[in-house]
Amino acid sequence: MIPTLAGPDPSLFFLTCIPELEAMHYWISIPFSSMFAVALLGNCTLLYLIKTEPSLHKPMFYFLAMLAVINLVLSTTTMPKLLSIFWFNSREISFTTCLVQMFFLHSFSIMESAVLVAMAFDRYVAICNPLRYVTILTNSMIAKIGLAAVTRAVLITVPVLFLLRRLPFCQSHIISHCYCEQMAVVKLTCANTINIYGIFVTLLVVGLDLSLITLSYIKILKTVLSLASKEGQLKAFSTCVSHLCAIFMVYTPGILTSVIHRFGHQVAPHIHILMATFYFIFPPMMNPIVYGVKTKEIRKRVYLLFRGKNF
Repeated sequence: MIPTLAGPDPSLFFLTCIPELEAMHYWISIPFSSMFAVALLGNCTLLYLIKTEPSLHKPMFYFLAMLAVINLVLSTTTMPKLLSIFWFNSREISFTTCLVQMFFLHSFSIMESAVLVAMAFDRYVAICNPLRYVTILTNSMIAKIGLAAVTRAVLITVPVLFLLRRLPFCQSHIISHCYCEQMAVVKLTCANTINIYGIFVTLLVVGLDLSLITLSYIKILKTVLSLASKEGQLKAFSTCVSHLCAIFMVYTPGILTSVIHRFGHQVAPHIHILMATFYFIFPPMMNPIVYGVKTKEIRKRVYLLFRGKNF
């Protein structure tokens, strides 16, 4: 039984997680815990390989390392609490912890989008301006891109937390989610200011980043199609497959979840919650697998690592 509280200064929230499926929480935890374990193993392996193998000290792999760190943060921010609810029915979360969780989830999601844009830029330079690749994507430039991604994410996320900290909560302190999802928390406040701000930020970040990625790939496609041989075209475009898969895995669940949250009133709550939770574990699990399978350098190093061999 989850208590209902009221008051302007909440100190404790309660997560409903997946309503109507409480009896199945143990079974639902099995796929989620398995995906979490794969995500941890895959991303940690990627980071280890990129750090220890000099041949992987290239711009593309630096961006991939950033993506791996983001994946680790997103999955570890959500999955431990989710599993504690499934296994121990530990639904309580303090207001401060809730805000911290929101900060990491939303800031690192925005960083993830920025890194995908950076990776699109990397593929654009590699295919359209290969002779200038080394001079354009220097270590200094990569560091600046990373710093810009972090700065943008923090500047966008902090105002939401500041407003939530100051606004009174008129509804119960029961969050209809498995984690402190921003829109679910905003619904408990007495104002719709944050809701409007959230929609604006979503349109700005996703719209801008997807536009930049699309522009990069339009230019890439023109360059690839201008190549004389079919073999050259396939070879050039094959270097983009992993990145395209990452884009699809990150943006599709996020956009679907956002649309369902705002317009899918006929969708059962547990379906929406499962999809939103899936968003924070599926890409972190799949990205290392996709890049491991599609990238020759990583595939070779993984094989040697698990065979216990060295060059």
